[in-house]
Amino acid sequence: MTTLTRADWEQRAQSLAIEGRAFIHGEYTGAASGETFECISPVDGRLLGRVASCDAADADRAVSDARAVFESGVWSRLAPVKRKETMIRFADLLDAHAEELALLETLDMGKPIGDSLNIDVPAASRAIRWSGEAIDKIYDEVAATPHNELGLVTREPVGVVAAIVPWNFPLLMACWKLGPALATGNSVVLKPSEKSPLTAIRIAQLAIEAGIPAGVLNVLPGYGHTVGKALALHMDVDTLVFTGSTRIAKQLMIYAGESNMKRVWLEAGGKSPNIVFADAPDLQAAAEAAAGAIAFNQGEVCTAGSRLLVERSIKDRFVPMVVEALKAWKPGNPLDPATNVGALVDTQQLNTVLGYIEAGHAEGAKLMAGGKRTLEETGGVYVEPTLFDGVSNAMRIAREEIFGPVLSVIAFDSVEEAVQIANDTPYGLAAAVWTSNLSKAHLAAKALRAGSVWVNQYDGGDMTAPFGGFKQSGNGRDKSLHAFDKYTELKATWIKL
Repeated sequence: MTTLTRADWEQRAQSLAIEGRAFIHGEYTGAASGETFECISPVDGRLLGRVASCDAADADRAVSDARAVFESGVWSRLAPVKRKETMIRFADLLDAHAEELALLETLDMGKPIGDSLNIDVPAASRAIRWSGEAIDKIYDEVAATPHNELGLVTREPVGVVAAIVPWNFPLLMACWKLGPALATGNSVVLKPSEKSPLTAIRIAQLAIEAGIPAGVLNVLPGYGHTVGKALALHMDVDTLVFTGSTRIAKQLMIYAGESNMKRVWLEAGGKSPNIVFADAPDLQAAAEAAAGAIAFNQGEVCTAGSRLLVERSIKDRFVPMVVEALKAWKPGNPLDPATNVGALVDTQQLNTVLGYIEAGHAEGAKLMAGGKRTLEETGGVYVEPTLFDGVSNAMRIAREEIFGPVLSVIAFDSVEEAVQIANDTPYGLAAAVWTSNLSKAHLAAKALRAGSVWVNQYDGGDMTAPFGGFKQSGNGRDKSLHAFDKYTELKATWIKL
């Protein structure tokens, strides 16, 4: 556990080396066009550096390199136990550089340094290590055959994987993809968000230091409409994995269909219901969890508990408890270890969040907490955690993904109504249920159309449980052994003896 103070982090930030170039075949390189874009910190508006703005030419080069390395077999045909050893070294290097990576993450994206250091980086290294540890323990199959025939079912790496990851958990979401993709022997071209590319660029060099061969992991910073589109349309990309908005996810599916029918695995948006029944075992714990479910990571979380469904008989008592709990979530300087709410990622996202707050007012919801921009004098991008009561599920703030700390409270009168409201959304990423009744918990969990359901907690699980959504929250799963399905092809080999 680090004892660094805000002053320590600020001093390190002043001397931190920022690498902004792309990474292809084990070397940092500028974009073929020479174009760059500014990397601005939402903490205080400082210019962190300039980042390569890659496009189709860079995608061609990176994919060609990834393909050549894959076909060479230097990684794809390496014994699983050897890949495991290399992946564990990679995870160890992430841990060894934890403070540097955490500082990059905080300056780039705005999240509190305590979260970057104690949550994001350890979870990222754990994802790499877990996948590495698993790969030499996954067995193929022998089919049930007559005595003079042999049927084999084997898994093979798909080839070249393009991974497009979001800006809210830049390092963690990258490692959720890199873990199983690399462990199964693929080559990966990673496209981080232009809003927070710095940790992805940095860990590419750490992969080389760990012993992952040059070309197995290439990193292309740039915009979605340029290099992201080029990767999605590329005829030599075998699989595309993505975490981000539903709107972009749909477009990527179109690009895959227009090109080579590449496999597309998508983790998209959410509007997750957090359902509190009158018989919840601990209303104070539920209130604190509801506050954290919308304020953590500034609400920039796909699974944020943005719809708080409360049984009407306890609503007048429970909502003030949530308002009080939200007071513990106060925006502050992200480089202060005591801060638990940092900056939004950029001014564009700030304007989006403030626009939804205005929509809440216009549609007649009752503002109970927050609702304003704050700390404007810092030059950074901050908004108060916000709670609206008197929300109907037809309002924009209850139907659209805000990706900011804006909580909508909706009343219900029965289990059936709660489930109906919860499922009345295009999304199906996550949900939570608070009740002391075991049967009610199980029946509600079964009825909820969501990829993850948490009971008497919010955001439970670890690397052993799959993560992904129903409906327009996407397909496929990150984490757990189920994630390996996205990065392997099943082959049936039938032998006449």
